[in-house]
Amino acid sequence: MKQITQKLKPICLALFLGGAVFLGGCSEEFLKPDPLSFYEPTATFSTESGLKAAMAICDRHLKLYYATDHNEMLTLGTEYIFSDLMVASATDKKSMLCDVANMLTPTSDNSSLQNLDRTNSIWYFWKETYNGIMFSNTVIQFVDKVEGLDEATRNAYKGRAYFHRAFRYMALVFQFGDVPLITKIIEVPKQNYQSTKRDAILEMITKDLEFAIQWVPDQNAMPVVGMVNKGACRMLLAKCYLAVGEYAKAKEQTDILIDGSGYALMQNNFGTFNDGGEPQTWPITRNVIWDLHRPENKLIAANTEVIMGIPNRGSETESFVKMLTMRILYPFSFDNRLQTIDGKQALLNLKRTHGDYKPQYDYMRAFGRGIATFRPTYFSTHSLWKVNGVEDQTDLRHNSAVGNWMRMEDYRVNNKASAEFGKPITLFNPTTKALLCSDTIRRWFDVPHYKFFLDDPVSEANVSGSDGVRGATNGGIADWYLYRLAEAYLLRAEAKYYLNPGDATIKDDLNMLRQRAKSSELYTGSVTIGDIMNERARELYWEEWRNVELTRVSLCLARSGQPDEWGNTYSLDDFDKQTGTDSGSGSYWYQRIVQYSNYNKGPIQINATGTSNPNYTMDKKNIYWPIPYAAITANNKGVLSQNYGYDGYDPATPKWDNWEDAVADEDKTEN
Repeated sequence: MKQITQKLKPICLALFLGGAVFLGGCSEEFLKPDPLSFYEPTATFSTESGLKAAMAICDRHLKLYYATDHNEMLTLGTEYIFSDLMVASATDKKSMLCDVANMLTPTSDNSSLQNLDRTNSIWYFWKETYNGIMFSNTVIQFVDKVEGLDEATRNAYKGRAYFHRAFRYMALVFQFGDVPLITKIIEVPKQNYQSTKRDAILEMITKDLEFAIQWVPDQNAMPVVGMVNKGACRMLLAKCYLAVGEYAKAKEQTDILIDGSGYALMQNNFGTFNDGGEPQTWPITRNVIWDLHRPENKLIAANTEVIMGIPNRGSETESFVKMLTMRILYPFSFDNRLQTIDGKQALLNLKRTHGDYKPQYDYMRAFGRGIATFRPTYFSTHSLWKVNGVEDQTDLRHNSAVGNWMRMEDYRVNNKASAEFGKPITLFNPTTKALLCSDTIRRWFDVPHYKFFLDDPVSEANVSGSDGVRGATNGGIADWYLYRLAEAYLLRAEAKYYLNPGDATIKDDLNMLRQRAKSSELYTGSVTIGDIMNERARELYWEEWRNVELTRVSLCLARSGQPDEWGNTYSLDDFDKQTGTDSGSGSYWYQRIVQYSNYNKGPIQINATGTSNPNYTMDKKNIYWPIPYAAITANNKGVLSQNYGYDGYDPATPKWDNWEDAVADEDKTEN
């Protein structure tokens, strides 16, 4: 793998968005000339082994959106803070991206955009996604030059590469809007790109995926898991059909996934039972939702629900990356800023070798050593779980009794110096009403434990070393889902809604997931798009790209003319071309955010003294992130279009209206 990566260097060096995208997307060693490979791409990819290596890089890079190799950030969190489900919560950072309406600008490359390890991953999404496109284009460009491949094999390679490219462009057009379309590897730097319109790119990737589903094999015909299969191509094609307004075709693809591809929702316990980090502290009653989300069960043959997963478990340091969910996504609870009624630190992180250590109070190993870079919204942890106006008490996805869901009140004081030892921690002193937590944003929220708990056997085994205090408290390497069948039901419900909101079978698709989760509340009447998006949030938390999906649905509502859950309708002319932080108008994306999240509600007091009051804001224009200024300036012989509402926006900037013209222009290096 490393050898082939080295041979991709000349390709990386040759691509336009030079310093802005591709060179920025390579490690620094990629910038150093390599005489052994500088003129070798044709030789490298003239064999099937070269193609396999390039495809493996495409597959491997998918995990980098979910797993990040440092301890303060997970890339996917940025997708979630631009949604109804999460906000930034690292309140000790001055650059925390909370005041989005004012902080997010095209020229914030060196602070908020490029500040990956501190506040967000917007710049990382730009450069990493174009890197994925580069790797995909490598396969597409060279596959027809490899001798000895039969038609089926050749087209399977091409179809998989089309999937990878389509996956990246689907993300780009709903994160950044109109972007440069790059479909080939060029031999000299190109600095005269212009943006291609979102719908033109969607049209191209739809066509490509129609090819892919004809040639990419089903998973049951493949010897390994983790590679692109026909089911994954179908799932992405269904999303493309929804985005371009082909709702009947989208429904057809999901019908095939649900009824004709051999997949089935998991209904019972299966695979290996993982009893959690410390069962004496937090016992798990085995259930299908817990088993479904254990990394060791995600990609096994017994799991009939997985369509495509991301392998990320093993010992090869170059191939596997820790997914620090227990570090990034749990409350920051283990210091003296969370106190007892009698003024003591409520939760201690005692080593397992300490004399006061008791396994029934080992919350470090049960829930992790959180720092809460991101936290869920109140809607995400509470209001979302009401169906028919009733909070569902049995839904396994929100159930503390079986161990799947962690509430702050589930912690017990483990400090023997306190008279409250063994009692639940509390937010307020019941007598004085004084706040006992100095930062409620970062230190007090519920967690979907079944999604975020991950084993780390190496740290867990190190009782006497530096990890004796922690054990498996950060998370670890873990297989993850890219697509599973549950999402096909949600996409089918969505397609039906655009075709006919009164379709009585829409609720049946949602109820399939609710019944599997042992929910007591089922949909009985008409279903809104809000019900569908709420069920997506319950089922696909930290699996779907929430910002991308909300923006895609915003386009679908505008294109179809169907109303949202509040009765609003949207226009293609302006749903994504508005500014302001008021509660009216905007897009469906914006309405979900202002209705359900912390944004645009005014400053929030997070501690008793009121000395820290973050003001969460979101502008209607933030439906798209700004095109990075570095990319615009690197393209110094052409003009990239900036998004509406941001500094540099000019409606007269030329764009490609169709993808064919954009592709034809790729060989031109001067204006």
